[in-house]
Amino acid sequence: MEKILSYPLTILFYLAFLILLLVFHPIQYICFNVFGYQAHKKSVDYLNGGLIRCMHILGTTFAFNNLESVPEGVPLIIVANHQSMYDIPPIIWFMRRFHPKFISKKELGKGIPSVSYNLRHGGSVLIDRKDPKQALPAIKSMAEYIEKNNRSAVIFPEGTRSKTGAPKKFSENGLKILCKYAPSAYIVPISINNSWKVVRYGKLPLGLGNHLTFTIHQPFAAKNIPFDEVINKTEQEITQGIKF
Repeated sequence: MEKILSYPLTILFYLAFLILLLVFHPIQYICFNVFGYQAHKKSVDYLNGGLIRCMHILGTTFAFNNLESVPEGVPLIIVANHQSMYDIPPIIWFMRRFHPKFISKKELGKGIPSVSYNLRHGGSVLIDRKDPKQALPAIKSMAEYIEKNNRSAVIFPEGTRSKTGAPKKFSENGLKILCKYAPSAYIVPISINNSWKVVRYGKLPLGLGNHLTFTIHQPFAAKNIPFDEVINKTEQEITQGIKF
């Protein structure tokens, strides 16, 4: 019964989602080219707030826990498990005061209204996962950017999305570079739950009535901690907070 009801709601959701992307694409362009970074960032914030509202069409609700524990005025490395593309708008919206930037695959840098423009111009980096020679310098530049500007890098060290919610083994390379070149950064581990259920049937239909939770574990300074301890502590806290 849920799948039958989901078809018309999914179509309505996709229509609203697409309209927002199309409307905000020229808004982003004007904000970035005429008014600069802050205006562009605001437009991206409101776009993602709108995308979250679109998900209410599917009966999706959100909880972002322990946001008050995140330190301000320092660079942040936000580390999370990855369950679907619907992980991203809540991070951008609920953590907007921390200016989150993403490490994304290069394929997302073109062809998607609003999304591709923001990835190219909003401070995120696009990497070729098959070419470490390109990816590692790009991540290094992001680390230097957040260190200089006290902003946030978001990394999903599993590399690919979990289709069942079960955590995958973390890859250490990207996080290691971020820690090395943003030495004053705080690690912010986040456990994401139930995002995978939105796409449990694939792209059509989408799942209904899911409660997505984002639980922030205690942030900690990476400085003066051996990297092995950093990644082990981060992975353990995130995986212990995942329910599947």
